[in-house]
Amino acid sequence: MADPRTKPPEDRPRREVPIPTVSAVLGDGRLLEMVHDPAARRSSFALWENEAWRLVPSFGSDGFRRLVPYSPYNNLVLNEVVLFPSSPAEYPSEAELQAEIQTFIHRYVDLSPLFETVVAYYVLLSWIYDRFNELPYLRVRGDPGSGKTRFLLVVGSLCYKPIFASGASTVSPIFRILDSIRGTLIIDEGDFRFSDERAEIVKILNNGNARGFPVLRSEVTPQREFNPRAYHVFGPKLVATRGYFEDRALESRCLTEEMGGSRLRSEVPVTLPESWKDEALSLRNKLLLFRFRTLHIRRAVEPLIDHAIEPRLNQIFLPLLSVVEDERARDEIRALARRYHGELVAERGMDAEAQILEVIRDMRMGNPETRLEVKEITSWFNDRYGTEYERKITTKWVGGIIRRRLQLRTQKSHGVFIIPPWELPKLGRLFERYGVDETPTGPAAAPLFVGTEPRVDLGDLGDVVRG
Repeated sequence: MADPRTKPPEDRPRREVPIPTVSAVLGDGRLLEMVHDPAARRSSFALWENEAWRLVPSFGSDGFRRLVPYSPYNNLVLNEVVLFPSSPAEYPSEAELQAEIQTFIHRYVDLSPLFETVVAYYVLLSWIYDRFNELPYLRVRGDPGSGKTRFLLVVGSLCYKPIFASGASTVSPIFRILDSIRGTLIIDEGDFRFSDERAEIVKILNNGNARGFPVLRSEVTPQREFNPRAYHVFGPKLVATRGYFEDRALESRCLTEEMGGSRLRSEVPVTLPESWKDEALSLRNKLLLFRFRTLHIRRAVEPLIDHAIEPRLNQIFLPLLSVVEDERARDEIRALARRYHGELVAERGMDAEAQILEVIRDMRMGNPETRLEVKEITSWFNDRYGTEYERKITTKWVGGIIRRRLQLRTQKSHGVFIIPPWELPKLGRLFERYGVDETPTGPAAAPLFVGTEPRVDLGDLGDVVRG
């Protein structure tokens, strides 16, 4: 019998390279998901094809590679850093599955009724998140002892491939786990106390809500060369914080619940019972079948876009609304989106940008052709709001806000900088964005000085105030 080692390389049998994998969407539409039976200490794949599923120990993809599940003795699996279903399980209907999820959450976590509904639908969204291009985050905020950790544990245990990263000693492994698992990040910001760690967490959160924005990090090769690598951080996220994020854009991506504002419901157990993990596993099994059945048919439903709210809010609410089939729940979530929109506009209304827009509006009242000189805008702003600021109000500072934050171009004309007429059509949208009424009523809203000509408000001769 010939020794196979003596055969030419092209005649030797190919050995498939094992590729550790947790999930895959194959080119022909088949789905592969890792399942793990913690009692039997066994991991395998659930393969979905032809509208049915079966368990397979591994999957040969192309003759060169064989996809294999993570070992049940892998540290991530053994220590429950990442949770998996044990096998797909049947559920009566999507509505009943959502109700079962909400009942489980209600049993162990104290949330407001609307947020409880939002959380239940977010769990469903997490299992098909890869059908969407943008995602919201779920965030709970409160002091220690307000129930944030309980929320992360209970809700996180139901989400798609939850990654419990709160116990990480550093942020570095989180990038690698997110990139390889591509699941739901469960993180307590309070566990990362140092400023550089917080900055890395914010980087994940800023890049992780939209597809196609990986985080670049420098890796060192064995030859001591720097080799930048892109880590994919897109996916659902559950976050607990004590305060607000400094980045307003990041704040607007979060659906937030304030924890600890009322007395804990008496039926919520102080300590989680032994059975809660088995209940969560049973729900994950049903949710796996939900993913198999709905991943290829769910998409962002564009008619659900609400043009009365900001595009950013539409981006984060549209995926959530797209998994809601109950019209009443959908209306409640729409109302929540409009409330968020109102809060964003009101918050912006207290910024320097809004105050500058109010000055511009008042300068143009009665004469829309008024020449808008940056120096004159600064003078009006200083007289009206100067006492609210510790810093000195200068023309350079006001001009910087006009150009960089309001995105209004300026040009030099007759020795002074002005906002040119072709930039004025942008004002309508800016007024709307910052909650500035274009046509305010009442004597307090009208400017009392126009240029250098004084104009006395006859409604109140006792108070003559410039602009």
